[in-house]
Amino acid sequence: MSVKILTSTIIGMDAFRHHPLEALASAEQGTVAVFDNNAPVLYAVTPDRLAELLAFEASARQARSDVTLEESLFDDELAHPDAIPVPAGKFPMYQGWQPDADFVRLAAIWGVALSSAVTPAELASFVSYWQAEGRVFHHVQWQQKLARSIQLSRAANGGQQKRDLNQLPEPDQSIPDGFRGLR
Repeated sequence: MSVKILTSTIIGMDAFRHHPLEALASAEQGTVAVFDNNAPVLYAVTPDRLAELLAFEASARQARSDVTLEESLFDDELAHPDAIPVPAGKFPMYQGWQPDADFVRLAAIWGVALSSAVTPAELASFVSYWQAEGRVFHHVQWQQKLARSIQLSRAANGGQQKRDLNQLPEPDQSIPDGFRGLR
């Protein structure tokens, strides 16, 4: 089994155990690979190198784009919503999955103009369909699929949301003009 070593400074486990500070002080770029039985078992880094790595990671997370969006698409409350736990990487659809709080805004960015938020019935239909399929996608991909699904279902229904078949209509209590009624 081949292993990629991420530093040029290597030390054995016993030597590191006896003199860890000297090993780190002599390490190139502040990183030491600690070996045991001819295989790396851990990496040790100096506090300065750890700070560099964390700063690099933070800068790598920032999106770089030359696309400018209208300010009206942003709502301060929605720009930084409370963190909702989302599985990392690809995952199959599961019961209880929810799109992000700013889903309608995101859909507009993806080119899907939704006139209203997703209804519980639309979300339940989407989740149950994709649960049965068993496919895996990233969270953003699931949201894009939901946006297109809603767009297509609403367009097929004349732009209106589907009528809830379980809802009982309320009778109209007014008498239309010209109606003579029973005498």
